[in-house]
Amino acid sequence: MKIQDLLRKDVMLLDLQATEKTAVIEEMIKSLVDHGYVTDFETFKEGILAREALTSTGLGDGIAMPHSKNSAVKEATVLFAKSNKGVDYESLDGQPTDLFFMIAAPEGANDTHLAALAELSQYLMKDGFADKLRQVTSADQVIELFDQASEKAQESVQVPANESGDFIVAVTACTTGIAHTYMAQEALQKVAAEMGVGIKVETNGASGVGNKLTAEDIRKAKAVIIAADKAVEMDRFDGKPLVNRPVADGIRKTEELINLALSGDAEVYRAANGAKAATVSNEKQSIGGAFYKHLMSGVSQMLPFVIGGGIMIALAFLIDGAFGVPQDSLGNLGSYHELASMFMKIGGAAFGLMLPVFAGYVAYSIAEKPGLVAGFVAGAIAKEGFAFGKIPYAAGGEATSTLAGVSSGFLGALVGGFIAGALVLAIKKYVKVPRSLEGAKSILLLPLFGTILTGFVMLAVNIPMAAINTAMNDFLGGLGGGSAVLLGIVLGGMMAVDMGGPVNKAAYVFGTGTLAATVSSGGSVAMAAVMAGGMVPPLAIFVATLLFKNKFTKEERNSGLTNIIMGLSFITEGAIPFGAADPARAIPSFILGSAVAGGLVGLAGIKLMAPHGGIFVIALTSNALLYLACVLVGAIVSGVVYGYLRKLQAVK
Repeated sequence: MKIQDLLRKDVMLLDLQATEKTAVIEEMIKSLVDHGYVTDFETFKEGILAREALTSTGLGDGIAMPHSKNSAVKEATVLFAKSNKGVDYESLDGQPTDLFFMIAAPEGANDTHLAALAELSQYLMKDGFADKLRQVTSADQVIELFDQASEKAQESVQVPANESGDFIVAVTACTTGIAHTYMAQEALQKVAAEMGVGIKVETNGASGVGNKLTAEDIRKAKAVIIAADKAVEMDRFDGKPLVNRPVADGIRKTEELINLALSGDAEVYRAANGAKAATVSNEKQSIGGAFYKHLMSGVSQMLPFVIGGGIMIALAFLIDGAFGVPQDSLGNLGSYHELASMFMKIGGAAFGLMLPVFAGYVAYSIAEKPGLVAGFVAGAIAKEGFAFGKIPYAAGGEATSTLAGVSSGFLGALVGGFIAGALVLAIKKYVKVPRSLEGAKSILLLPLFGTILTGFVMLAVNIPMAAINTAMNDFLGGLGGGSAVLLGIVLGGMMAVDMGGPVNKAAYVFGTGTLAATVSSGGSVAMAAVMAGGMVPPLAIFVATLLFKNKFTKEERNSGLTNIIMGLSFITEGAIPFGAADPARAIPSFILGSAVAGGLVGLAGIKLMAPHGGIFVIALTSNALLYLACVLVGAIVSGVVYGYLRKLQAVK
């Protein structure tokens, strides 16, 4: 679709009479209503004014693009209007406005109109085009002018003439994702080309992410420009000089942003996730890559619930332990005193959301917002263990009391999350509705049918998943003595295999899953082994850089000091750069030390009541000093082996 397909000649106003902003808006809306493109004057006006309240759509240079994606719009329409007097439109440059493009987008419509609107922004950024528009005297001349100016859009990436040329990346986004997003993109591309700077601009518009930045793009870029009025994915820019401004600055202060990005004065962005900063890629993901992405999405959202809830529950037991509980009331440990019970209830509420949140965000990663509710339902069903033949109902008589479901646990929630996401995607793709119902599809049909289908599928899935989960729990329940050592070795070693990846997270989730059943008896040996194994790799880096200084650069030795804090805080990811740089030597060394630490914890029978925290929750172990000794031994083993195996480096 071209912009000419949206420009309606019958609604054009080539001599606006109003001279005040609100009156101009009302005059344009009236034309849209009179010609049947908008059904409700007040509803559409509210949408336009709500957008203006965020940031003026007066872009400067005499151009304004008021816009709204609105339920009162029957079909996508662009109204062109021209004032021969000029209007005080509160423009970004403070100058009068005389050219107007009012964009009316239907709520829930397809996204073809957005491509046309992006095209409009490209026309308006062309030198002399706006001046030609000011000279038109008829609607036919407006269309003819756009026809004459039609040409292939400028390439999104301008590669520098030589390899030494500067290259930057940028992201543009506005609150509605209709106009400013694409205006800022076009301005950045145009000015960068004039300055001889290579650039690639990603748009976060209403139609989704366009021209997505790849990991390679970001790696090559000298700096990053964010011109956005809403949140965009930031973690991928970890370690890059970054300029973050409103989208209006991307349109009006383009050269200033580019110069600042290239000056070396831009602040280096540090992601909250540090070395785990996400990367975005245009490349088609493998099945394994997609699985990993969706799994990590669920795990990352689940962890705060596990950590917050788990520590609250642990504190409840500590409070009761401190106040004392009579021998005959030990069954109420953690809820005997009122204060302890408060901590237990709050922690239990958070901890109980672990599986629904995990499955919900796995589904969200697959199918975006429509998948969220179906995923939550899948996780809740997995938690409760509902299954065919295991659902109590009143007419069941005496049999009802025996219809108790068995939780399918993390495995059930994992399968349920993927099922929910896949089903919602299928519904989204294959269920077609009339244009008038497009808006209701995302807020009504997808959640409804997604929940129904996911729910009934989960009633079947829970049967084998519950059986597997039960078998696993029975196996763990029988572990003790030498088996506990073996369990500690396996769990500890798993924590170092990929240091934050799926193997690491599988071990972690397994450990946290043992807490609920063991915290009343002092905690979980499995959880203690998991945390000990996770603390070892960063600490091993410090040991190696301390004992084998000649094999590490100055920068690496400094990083070793940082890893002390990360290791003690149970942040395994601190060792990732070293593992990635020399996986053949580093990772086996880390696995060895982590397995030793986990095995020693199992041998000593040390228990832990908290799911996270490292040294900050050391008081929640059954033997703090011995536990630290186990971690230290593992770190020394790993550090010495890694330092010995590592090749000699040029000291800088």
